Amino acid sequence: MKVLRFADVIASGFADQKRVFIRADLNVPQDAMGLITEDTRIRASVPCIQMALNAGAAVMVTSHLGRPTEGAFKPADSLAPVAKRLGELLGREVPLVANWVDGVAVAPGQIVMLENCRVNVGEKKNDEALGRKLAGLCDIFVHDAFGTAHRAEGTTYGIAQYAPIACAGPLLAAEIDAISKALASPKRPLVAIVAGSKVSSKLTILQALAKNVDQLIVGGGIANTFMLAAGLSIGKSLAEPSLVADAKAVIDAMKARGAEVPIPTDVVTAKTFAADAVATVKAATSVAEDDLILDIGPETAAKLAAQLMQAGTIVWNGPVGVFEFPAFENGTKVIAQAIAASSAFSIAGGGDTLAAIAKYGIEDQVGYISTGGGAFLEVLEGKTLPAFEILQKRAAE
Repeated sequence: MKVLRFADVIASGFADQKRVFIRADLNVPQDAMGLITEDTRIRASVPCIQMALNAGAAVMVTSHLGRPTEGAFKPADSLAPVAKRLGELLGREVPLVANWVDGVAVAPGQIVMLENCRVNVGEKKNDEALGRKLAGLCDIFVHDAFGTAHRAEGTTYGIAQYAPIACAGPLLAAEIDAISKALASPKRPLVAIVAGSKVSSKLTILQALAKNVDQLIVGGGIANTFMLAAGLSIGKSLAEPSLVADAKAVIDAMKARGAEVPIPTDVVTAKTFAADAVATVKAATSVAEDDLILDIGPETAAKLAAQLMQAGTIVWNGPVGVFEFPAFENGTKVIAQAIAASSAFSIAGGGDTLAAIAKYGIEDQVGYISTGGGAFLEVLEGKTLPAFEILQKRAAE
């Protein structure tokens, strides 16, 4: 994927004394008092901002925060806590500017934060007039927010369309590189793990991956539906019987390519969905009518781990069981540890997946951890993200 990179713009010396507009992803969680509870996204945005400052640019950075109503700013929508935290990380004050669409005063070597961009009327619908106004604020637009790359909005698409220069920041560039390595030109075998509660929420992803991967490991409620498709009884487990035909079609599509969807041979069941429920390991052919399947069994987990150790590339989205409950975490833990130990290039994304990675302390052993939930899923679906599309288009000019 050919896009202009901010690092290359800086290397050319062009950013010196120029106005640089950075669209970051600073949408961090806050408590009831408005205090930031987790600042990973702010810390991840610092390298791009520091690059611009070091290059002598006049820096503007903005982000969305929460779900504000356009044209109706409320104190809870404010990026003030984010500006304060960014200032601490940069070791300098970061002034917050409101009502900035019609003009921003910032000197070279200085930085300002522009108030919540989703308050601007026309942002979400990518209004052309707004996009042109935003583009007029800068000489260089830098998209560094992969989490918003699947949305065509004023600060993600419109400004990139009309700014004199539009490029990818280091975070976005890293996502592009990891996605290309994992999906566009993967080292094989390519193994994808797709898990979650419902097939319906990830059916298009499963269908897209079935055309490309060598092995498609399914987990959670999705696996239960695939077990039904394989003719197995799943008791009262979460599943979508209406999508059994779709699951069979995915299995058949994989089989036609000489690939497979491994069906669990053993499972961990309980009579109730609770952390203190009694866990029972059973053969997949022995699930009782009142059983809930809450994890894959140790035999299945060991087989999948062995296959992951032979992989060339691994794409991971979703834990394979109720890993939040200690009695039903073994499958996810074994798979996480296998990914960590594998020599394969691995890319992981999705909130629950990141929680599992953190729980088992394997952050440093995963090849790339994607920062975008919805954007990551749309990439797995085979969609071209709007941010990628416009940056590629601008790079080709």
